[in-house]
Amino acid sequence: MTRIGRFVGGRAGKWVTAGVWLIAIFASVAFDLPGKFTDAEKNESTSFLPGDAESTRALARTEKLQDGEKAPMVVVYRREGGLTAADRQRIRGDLRELNGLELRATSPFAVIPPDTEGIPTSPDGTAALIAADVTADGEADTLLDPVDAVRERVSGSFDGLAVKVTGGAGFSADAIKVFQGINGTLLAAAGSLVLILLILIYRSPIFWLIPIMAVIFAEMGSRGIGFGLTELGVTVNGQSSSILSVLVLGAGTDYALLLVSRYREELRRHEDRHEAMARAYASAGPAILASGLTVIAALLCLALADLNGTAGLGPIGAMGVATAMLSMLTLLPALLVIFGRWVFWPFIPHYHDEGADAKHGFWRNVADWVSDHPRRVWVGVTALLVVFALGIVNFDDGLTSGNSFTDAVESVEGQELISQSFPGGANAPTDVVLPPGGDVQDVAQAVNAAPGVDSVREVTRGDAGILLQAVLEPEPFSTEAYDLVPGIREAAKDAGGDETLVGGATAVEADVREAAARDTRVIVPVALLVVFLILVALLRAVVAPVLLIATVILSFAASLGVGAVVFDVIFGFPGSDPSLPLFAFIFLVALGIDYNIFLMARVREETLRHGTREGMKRGLAVTGGVITAAGIVLAGTFSVLAILPLVFLTELGFVIAFGVLLDTFIVRSLLVPALVFELGPRIWWPSTLASAIDRRARREPDAVGAGAHQG
Repeated sequence: MTRIGRFVGGRAGKWVTAGVWLIAIFASVAFDLPGKFTDAEKNESTSFLPGDAESTRALARTEKLQDGEKAPMVVVYRREGGLTAADRQRIRGDLRELNGLELRATSPFAVIPPDTEGIPTSPDGTAALIAADVTADGEADTLLDPVDAVRERVSGSFDGLAVKVTGGAGFSADAIKVFQGINGTLLAAAGSLVLILLILIYRSPIFWLIPIMAVIFAEMGSRGIGFGLTELGVTVNGQSSSILSVLVLGAGTDYALLLVSRYREELRRHEDRHEAMARAYASAGPAILASGLTVIAALLCLALADLNGTAGLGPIGAMGVATAMLSMLTLLPALLVIFGRWVFWPFIPHYHDEGADAKHGFWRNVADWVSDHPRRVWVGVTALLVVFALGIVNFDDGLTSGNSFTDAVESVEGQELISQSFPGGANAPTDVVLPPGGDVQDVAQAVNAAPGVDSVREVTRGDAGILLQAVLEPEPFSTEAYDLVPGIREAAKDAGGDETLVGGATAVEADVREAAARDTRVIVPVALLVVFLILVALLRAVVAPVLLIATVILSFAASLGVGAVVFDVIFGFPGSDPSLPLFAFIFLVALGIDYNIFLMARVREETLRHGTREGMKRGLAVTGGVITAAGIVLAGTFSVLAILPLVFLTELGFVIAFGVLLDTFIVRSLLVPALVFELGPRIWWPSTLASAIDRRARREPDAVGAGAHQG
């Protein structure tokens, strides 16, 4: 690391480094790689599933029977007191107008259920449906164009008649619209917040430009590389794209804060800024590298997921963190040395100025107080975190595609109108696919008799088999509907054999939730093992990694518990996504360990000279400020996810932001130091550091005797 630092911060190397980054970014922009990355997003639920899921296999056969993947576009007309003759006349006029538009990839509209004599209505006479199928081809505009065209002509409220466009095509179109502008909004908000925080942290109206420039380059570079990953088959969606932006911005700023903090220290010790950067790089570089590699390793564990969207976030997120780390270890030091000391104006660090003080200041006072009461502190903090964690009993996985928007969207409003007058599943039937020659009558009767099924009808047949569609009583995008899928599958297979498959939107969502539960069970222990091994290698100890892992797990449980209560009691959300615990765990474990690495790497360095107790005090004293600033910045960037109109991202942003702040101010500042003071040199077991401190304590009790004290 020392040689790299001397090159990127050297008199000639700084220009070479900056030039290479400029060329790389210009090339990325010239080929529009960031734009192609956005275009490569896949936001359909079916793209998330593994190939062996039953709904995936059912979709493949359905596409053969229907010449492509069909997404129903349903127009619902509803009047509270019952449809009038004028309403029926409007529906007939809309049918003629819409079918005269020759909409892209859209079949002709027809009334539902089919009727040649008039406009059939719901049993209570308050509503009627017309529908068409949109053949999806993976292009967003294929769904957006016809849905927008239909909404422009028919949607609205007309003297008490409510008209909404919903169905699978409507839901997909609304989701696409949410994700289309999401990255620009997110980057603008997060960037503005980070800018303000950097100005407050450095108290300089100029300096913020340097880390922001390095972060922007990292963001653009990560999207260019991200497009390359999508070309290799990695699945990326709007959510993972948003998380990528937050990771690059948050992690990059964190690493910048750590390097700049050490650079400022060294500027006060060395007159030559190139030498100051070399010394700062030698101290901070290994900690940044270890931290980045830990986060990367934790994120790569997501590649083990069954869900393609979750598995795709692994390499995408890891690549983003790696790009941010690379930028902060190459471009940032080059820029800092190029611009010189003046960018810190008005608080310019001059040669021989007083630097960081390991014996005075707020964080030294905190360390002294904790060292006087270690057992009281760690017991009290642990009890508080356990109380917070009890909120997990309130966790509800009731968030679905039908209630995942924080703002009002037309597809959801239309679904609510349908549910008031028709069976909830009328706008998104469940597919039942029989093999060629299957017994249609027996299967239809068996499925119709299954709990929650309102009706079954044959749609089409061909060489690939026979397609039936079952209308469910509950809303198709609800946990009640998802719970019906296993029973429907059992009934269909009992009557038609194992080759009879059940798919459709409801079955897809049910399979997604099942895969999400499996992913959590598998990935969590793997991630813990990976992070533990990295900590063992970094700290060359076993006890310290075990304690650090335990504190991060407790912090995660506390954050999820508080989040579950807040989502229900304060925000009134309908529930949480089943993937939330896994995502929150991966990010909080990786990022929580991040700060512990920053702290404990410095503590180990100080312990070699001053013993465990004094080393802990000095380590917290000199890193407390920068780690706290980094935690605030990272929490701020993740909290920006709450501005996006999706409940899942709002919840994820809250849990991670709260968890980062909890880890920064409570776990890293109080719990970890208290445990170190309690255990003394044994924290480093079985490394030679523990025994060396013990031997030195026996020889020089006044120097390090406190380091062997257990509190």
